Amino acid sequence: MHTIEPFYNWIEAYSASEDPRSPLYGAENSELEYIDTIYGYYIHPQWDNIESETLFLKILYVDYVEEYAILEFIGEWNDAINNDIMTLKRNILDLMVGEGIRHFILVGENVFNFHGSDDAYYEEWFEDVEDGWIAGIGFQDFVLQEMQQFHVDYYINFGGPLDKIPWRTLTPPQLFRVVDQLIQKRLGM
Repeated sequence: MHTIEPFYNWIEAYSASEDPRSPLYGAENSELEYIDTIYGYYIHPQWDNIESETLFLKILYVDYVEEYAILEFIGEWNDAINNDIMTLKRNILDLMVGEGIRHFILVGENVFNFHGSDDAYYEEWFEDVEDGWIAGIGFQDFVLQEMQQFHVDYYINFGGPLDKIPWRTLTPPQLFRVVDQLIQKRLGM
């Protein structure tokens, strides 16, 4: 797992550690020192710790004018034991919503497992974004199936055309427009 790095192609356009409005403002990541682990396996030092034992992220891009954020995840999303959604909600999402972010694109290619529990924090997050949306792209099928069993798909848009977006080939504004169009189409707007 130590070789899986967060997506870097947008680093020139945005860095959460340099954004004073970011919940990760001032965070320092080593280029060489591996300190964080998931189940005893070291992960690349560029992933950001959100105070979860199993789930880490990278805020890839934020646009405060268009009110969207793109977040990439790695690890096991474990709500049953670690209540990762509560940790994510309180440590990252609440702060971003407080800064006006109403659209969230979650990149889940490196989420290797999901263990669900209560959906209250997902519902709270969904209500927080009011006229916005939450979309997941790139999640593995078995992870999506687990999330659906716990009704996470009531609050986060997954699957279908969202999983076919070649997101790495797009700029953040292009990705936002593509996802927004797909969500609007789903909502019949």
